[in-house]
Amino acid sequence: MKKPNILFIMSDQHNAKVVGHQGHQCVQTPSLDRLATEGIRFDRCIVQNPICTPSRVSFFSGQYCHNHGYYALSGPTPLGLPSVFSVFRSAAYRTAAVGKIHCPKGWVESDADFFEDVAGTSYGGNTTYRHYLEERKLLDVYLLENKLRQSHADPDISDRLAEDPSGYRRICDARPSIIEYEDSPEGYSVRRAIEFMKASVDASHPFFAFVGFSKPHHIYAPADRFWRLYENREIPLPPNAWYDMKGKAPNLRGEAEYWRESDWAVCSPGDYQSARARKLRGYLGNVSHMDHAVGELMAWIDSSSLQEDTIVVYTADHGDFACEHGSMEKAPGISSDAIIRVPLIVRRPGETKAGKAVTTIVESVDLAPTLCALAGIPPMPTADGRDLRSAINGEDSDNGAREGLCENQWSKSFYKDNFHLVFYPRILFAEEYHDGFGELYDLAADPWEMHNLYFDERYARTVNDLERSLLARIITTTRPVTGGWGVSANCYDERYLEIDGKVAPSRYSQLETKHYI
Repeated sequence: MKKPNILFIMSDQHNAKVVGHQGHQCVQTPSLDRLATEGIRFDRCIVQNPICTPSRVSFFSGQYCHNHGYYALSGPTPLGLPSVFSVFRSAAYRTAAVGKIHCPKGWVESDADFFEDVAGTSYGGNTTYRHYLEERKLLDVYLLENKLRQSHADPDISDRLAEDPSGYRRICDARPSIIEYEDSPEGYSVRRAIEFMKASVDASHPFFAFVGFSKPHHIYAPADRFWRLYENREIPLPPNAWYDMKGKAPNLRGEAEYWRESDWAVCSPGDYQSARARKLRGYLGNVSHMDHAVGELMAWIDSSSLQEDTIVVYTADHGDFACEHGSMEKAPGISSDAIIRVPLIVRRPGETKAGKAVTTIVESVDLAPTLCALAGIPPMPTADGRDLRSAINGEDSDNGAREGLCENQWSKSFYKDNFHLVFYPRILFAEEYHDGFGELYDLAADPWEMHNLYFDERYARTVNDLERSLLARIITTTRPVTGGWGVSANCYDERYLEIDGKVAPSRYSQLETKHYI
């Protein structure tokens, strides 16, 4: 049986509501809308972490954060932890990682036949994209527009452009980019990915191509043609853009106050309402900019007669507030559906039930084992997620009880049925809430999360049930290095260890461990 190709597209910071097929009033996303009509979309896909690197490690490994251990934007190489790149490479696929990778150094690179870190967020830097910009006399502009994040940037360059941000939060104002789409990281990444896919097809090799786009993540500077898409248009603010925020987490209330009161605008006019409207326009422009790149990849697949042989996946590593809850950035994100829930679309011609929307909760850890199953590759023994193939084939109902877990070190976000619980240790907000603080939202009645039910006595049993379910979920999915099972609680048998040096939960059961509790 012929192995299918895999085109795995991931954007950065895409709010699941900001796409045409979800009913957004303004955003223009023709490519994603088409992909959704031709494939199957999962409307309740929960990421395992609200920031880039740990979320991507979960996507690529299929493991929860409490198992792989990454919670920050950098870290050492995950020793012994398989990724989709290593698994597909071992199955005779040619593998590529192009664009924004943003993983611990050396992890993806070691298993990619073709690696191009266009965004400069991983070990290896900007490689050929930097040279491409230098040749076109665009490097200074690119560095200015990207907040001088590159370590090789001239520190005095910020004086050359009045609009250049002088502080981290000032990058959230929006304006059109000076760089055209064709020279942007997205345009460049598309061409490099197509080069890899074409070379693989010419060599009669199946390919696994990951293409990561930096947008719609800030800076909110889309190419001018996508900025102009929203010119002279009234872009409605989300319903929760401005409200009293009673019952919200103190850090989120503080963040909203910062954006209302501080001087973060770099363009004119500089008042809060104008800057907020500009930011939203820039975000929508970024989404359309990224959507165009998705369309170019799909067009190449179709023009190369690979549509029937290629599985196309689109998702994002996390969301964006898109002006929800008065915040312009993505932090603090653990408490918000705007950050935790992302688009997930899978197109597998001949297998997917075209146009179907699955409303059952799924998680980002499910994607790696699902891709293996769709490609006929043996399951990843180190993955925590489940195979979604039955849902993709149209066999799965939405009636099964599913849960979703998102983690920071000191807080957890948990979805079950229509409820969203946010758990914080009592010590975290002890000054304001001596008896502890939490959040609970009924997403069926309150999809914009404006009414915290955590302290409502009518929902006390719901809170208790969700907190116990959260605890049980973490306990039953944890991969220990050693465990008590078999004859003795002190035994250590390497036969039980997976390649990452840990014991899979499937190796021990309640019956085997209850004697050692």
